[in-house]
Amino acid sequence: MKKMKKGQTMVEYILIISLIAVALIAVIKVFAGKIGDKFEETGDKIEDAGN
Repeated sequence: MKKMKKGQTMVEYILIISLIAVALIAVIKVFAGKIGDKFEETGDKIEDAGN
């Protein structure tokens, strides 16, 4: 009985980790363009400050 509980717990942990990974991928896809735009904007400001 104890071994069955241990296996069940492992499956639950795997499901939780999988859900977190999917959520992180979704967040990265949503904000990737915005983050890239901010880096480009910051780079332009740095370049302009040097001139």
